[in-house]
Amino acid sequence: MRHLLLALPFALLPLAGVHAADEHDHDHEHGSLGAHEHGVGRLNAALDGLTLELELDSPAMNLVGFEHVAATDADKAKVAATRARLEQPLALFSLPKAAGCVVENQELESPLFGDTPEADDEHHHDHSEIHARYQFTCATPGALKTLDLANIFNSFPATRKIQVQLIGPSGQQGVEVTAKSDALKF
Repeated sequence: MRHLLLALPFALLPLAGVHAADEHDHDHEHGSLGAHEHGVGRLNAALDGLTLELELDSPAMNLVGFEHVAATDADKAKVAATRARLEQPLALFSLPKAAGCVVENQELESPLFGDTPEADDEHHHDHSEIHARYQFTCATPGALKTLDLANIFNSFPATRKIQVQLIGPSGQQGVEVTAKSDALKF
């Protein structure tokens, strides 16, 4: 499932276009894409033939509002609501009906969901991340003109921007998407 995204070592790719003038000399000032930054999510998108893969990584704070394992009923309800939202990727990513995309595969991982052993995650224990990976088969991929992230910003208002690496028919691009400009062109 990960073969398309292997072309995206996203911790190494500068955000092309956003800091185009100085992207080569000053990467260290902007921090690496792998950095855990509240309000900032990362999305890798790859469209290859009929297959669309989306990989969303976000600090739990952006999606749930906290990073600890849910102990109270209120916290557990927030985690459950977030998970339910992430389990509806066709709605979350507003994929156009004309593209005829169906979900082939999806994986959600987070210490908050209780499915990551703490021992593996010791270096991360202060910063819970939520990882969501989706694979779709789209009958008419030509109808995927844009990727609209408005529902992510609407669903998770603590997310201020999403750093996107997109590989599609027109090549590879890196863009930073905010709630004000929330659609990407393939």
